[in-house]
Amino acid sequence: MTLTELKYIVAVARERHFGKAADACHVSQPTLSVAIKKLEEELQVKLFERSANEITITPLGEEIVRQAQSVLEQADAIREIAKRGKDPLSGALRLGVIYTIGPYLLPDLVRQVIARTPQMPLMLQENFTVKLIDQLRNGEIDCAILAEPFPDNNLAIAPLYDEPFMAAVPSGHRLAARDSITAEEIKKETMLLLGNGHCFRDHVLEVCPEFARFSSSSDGINKSFEGSSLETIKHMVSAGMGITLVPRLGVPKESLAAQAALKSGLVKSEVPAVPAEQPALITYLPFEGHVPSRRVVLAWRHSFTRYEAIAELRNAIYACDLPGVNRLS
Repeated sequence: MTLTELKYIVAVARERHFGKAADACHVSQPTLSVAIKKLEEELQVKLFERSANEITITPLGEEIVRQAQSVLEQADAIREIAKRGKDPLSGALRLGVIYTIGPYLLPDLVRQVIARTPQMPLMLQENFTVKLIDQLRNGEIDCAILAEPFPDNNLAIAPLYDEPFMAAVPSGHRLAARDSITAEEIKKETMLLLGNGHCFRDHVLEVCPEFARFSSSSDGINKSFEGSSLETIKHMVSAGMGITLVPRLGVPKESLAAQAALKSGLVKSEVPAVPAEQPALITYLPFEGHVPSRRVVLAWRHSFTRYEAIAELRNAIYACDLPGVNRLS
């Protein structure tokens, strides 16, 4: 049994015609017919019922053809692996990203990768940290962009950047007129948190640990609310439901530009246009004193050998516009 013979029976099953199958395989019809007959003799089964007008597949033949198609696909995968071994930048790179990074980094990152290494498309997966680590360990993805800390799973780690947090408060809030805010002031407010599973929730609770008891108890509903995504949380802030913390890349540029324009005394017509999320309803404040932040890293398995692909991905990330973060080498 050879891959060529398997290719022939898949072609006949697809075309339902020996002549068309031979043309599709770029061989003569007698060559294809002899090869299929040889395979049938080896397997001691009849794969096709031949008549003057049509070719039909036997029930057992259908099962064998399905398996042959799977074998051919696996053979192609082996060739792809070998090809990537010769050129590590050739072939897709499966990248996982946590939910609180993806929306703010991926649009620019995808453009950078397409421009720099078009032969290495990104296959993207957004998920929770724990799930992405499991996918890394099982080989379902090649690498992941995560925020420390996370469980040590013997992964290779390359630091990318340190990202400060900013406070997001309703623009009508008494704190909105401030130039900055402190962690102590936040503790007195109604805090909006992401739900369980989001590592950014843990980062916020590190700044304000007392909110953990409110968020885990129905008694704390007046002190803490939960949302499914940062964008949902930001809309809750704009509705005046409370305040939250936002990673620096999650702060719209237009919002900061509008705030700066208002504080500098520009007339309303000179303030940049408000995008869809209505940033004029939210004021973003930096922290004074100790600034809470997170370290963002790129993680991959030690057994993953496409080192050049990892290096190019890091270069593409560094080529992105990352305002307000501290890039790490």
